[in-house]
Amino acid sequence: MARSVVAARAIRLARLARLARPARPARVAGWSASTRRSLLGTGWEAPALLLLSVALLSAGIVMVYSASSIMAQTQGLPDYYFVVRQASGGAMALVLLGLCSQVDYRRLRIWAWPVLIGVLLLLLVTVLPGTTAIAPRINGARRWIGYGMLQIQPAELAKLAVVIWTAMLVVKKQDRLASLSRGLLPFLLVWTLLAGLILLQPNLSSAMLVMLLGSLVVFAGGARIGHFILLFLVGLPLLWNRVEAAAYRMKRIAAFLDPSQDPAGISYQINQSLIAVGSGGLLGRGFGRGLQKFGYLPEPHNDFLFSIIGEELGFVGVLVLACLFALFALVGYRIAKQAPDLFGFLLAIGLTNLVVVQGFLHMAVDMALLPTTGMTLPFMSYGRSSLLVCAAAVGVLMNIARTAGRTEAAERAGAGRGA
Repeated sequence: MARSVVAARAIRLARLARLARPARPARVAGWSASTRRSLLGTGWEAPALLLLSVALLSAGIVMVYSASSIMAQTQGLPDYYFVVRQASGGAMALVLLGLCSQVDYRRLRIWAWPVLIGVLLLLLVTVLPGTTAIAPRINGARRWIGYGMLQIQPAELAKLAVVIWTAMLVVKKQDRLASLSRGLLPFLLVWTLLAGLILLQPNLSSAMLVMLLGSLVVFAGGARIGHFILLFLVGLPLLWNRVEAAAYRMKRIAAFLDPSQDPAGISYQINQSLIAVGSGGLLGRGFGRGLQKFGYLPEPHNDFLFSIIGEELGFVGVLVLACLFALFALVGYRIAKQAPDLFGFLLAIGLTNLVVVQGFLHMAVDMALLPTTGMTLPFMSYGRSSLLVCAAAVGVLMNIARTAGRTEAAERAGAGRGA
């Protein structure tokens, strides 16, 4: 009897001991709870980037409608013509973004050369004399390939290709970047080839942006700033020669230096853009109430969309837009900092710059801080090529962020098991 009482007490004490023990971490999809918390703690960058992209895209669709409805009516089209096309492009962009976010970014190292060669072939199509059937001349330039709804601008693809290819080669040449002849010059040859074909379209702004994006990636990889200064000083006369070769480029430089010169001619665009931005005041005229889109400001839904935003939404709207791009930069550079390898770091830097640098250049042009060029506002200006390229860039950035989170979680799980 005494033995049975002792046994019962022992069982009861054992049960109490089991209840007093801390519960084992629950496992979710193969990861421990601590690992899951780690993923959530470092995994906010991808959702934040997606939220910023959707916000810019949504605001862009709304502003494209406001900027293009009058222009569409003057061309005998429905007032919603351009916004419907932009919205359908936005839907395709979101699908592409989702697909790119699921593809391991490290595969892009293998695809870097095929992507670059493919873009070079597309650029060749735009400049060869016998290809006008598929690369027609529009507004004096051959920048598009395709028919109707299936048109694409190879110069936009070149921005993505140069970032991927440059990041791949920087990793490969990491120990030779300090050398000018063996490090930087091989990059310069390919950049010049890309930029030269774009320049023949002609499209000077995209050609310069391709060179800038490639240079920023190499600089982030450890190249010497002195080499860039030297190459800039050498290339400046060549750039000036290309500017002088086209009379309209010289006139744009003159208009930039003195907007009051020829206000009805070459200075017309920059003056109308300044009028639009300046007339917005603090809160703007109100959505849809802008006046410059009534035939005064050319390309209000594209190259000068920022001017319409300034006119209708005022300083507050402009400030919010600038903050969105600044936040995009902060999130993108944070993703680069957390990338699990050098290729991911350089790729994230380049893709973030692809969106942010172009965005701020567009704003600077519309505010007459830079000479007038055809520069779209990422995610917002009318045009599918730029929209799809920006969406692909965000998708890859999201994949880098998720891979970094999984890598950190795996390392912590391994360290926990080792302990």
